[in-house]
Amino acid sequence: MGKRGFADKVVVVTGGASGIGLATARRFSEAGAHLALLDMEEDSLARCETEFQAAGRPVMTIACDVTRKSDCDSAIDAVIRWMGGIDVLFNNAGITQRSRFVDTRAEVYQKVMDVNFFGSLYCTKAAIDSIIARRGMIIVNESIAGVTPLVGRTGYSASKHAMHGLFTSLRAEVRGQGVHVMIVCPGFIRTNLQDRALGGNGQVTDRPQSFVGKQETPETAAEAIFRGAVRQRDLLVLTAVGKLGYWISRLFPSFYERRMTRRFQSELV
Repeated sequence: MGKRGFADKVVVVTGGASGIGLATARRFSEAGAHLALLDMEEDSLARCETEFQAAGRPVMTIACDVTRKSDCDSAIDAVIRWMGGIDVLFNNAGITQRSRFVDTRAEVYQKVMDVNFFGSLYCTKAAIDSIIARRGMIIVNESIAGVTPLVGRTGYSASKHAMHGLFTSLRAEVRGQGVHVMIVCPGFIRTNLQDRALGGNGQVTDRPQSFVGKQETPETAAEAIFRGAVRQRDLLVLTAVGKLGYWISRLFPSFYERRMTRRFQSELV
């Protein structure tokens, strides 16, 4: 499969006003893409619009709550009407959760699924006809938690496993139509996602995040995502620790589970 270029292509990024979403938007913009940023945070979107316009880079910003199908439909429709179509959709908007299963209310699982799984589903359903017509690309910000177990984050992991099933299956359906689906599995990246993690009661938790190795930056992730998109990678696992965990979990699943459980023991108390 050949390389893709993104000059003058329309790239839509959900959760695009901060973190990995914004860093990736900047990277695609540097390559000449036209950006559409979708996010709930209107003040952050306004700052992004000012930044991109000051740099002379085309951008469109739309306030969008991805848990609302009507928001996703109207936002994607606006991008298509104003920018002519969609070449790349980066499903990046997400939320996480840190709490033991026995302490977590069922509605927390619903909230996490609404953002991570259904938000990605709604935006993809709204954009798919345009992406197929333009033989474009879908990028999904999944997680190592979507391909390995992760204690203390059963809701988050469940939503990411659901995304993995959806988008690997979708890839098989649309590859023959010239559409590529790339799944991105970041390791530990320092973003405000962790500052908004839900606890078992549905409120933002004050429980410290456990992680392995050092946390990398959104900019490092963005560069890897951009290069992966150019090369049309199927699965892109980020960070050295993430890659190590991915392969150990596949080759020695019981060993991985024991080591991971010990490392994240603080999540279970």
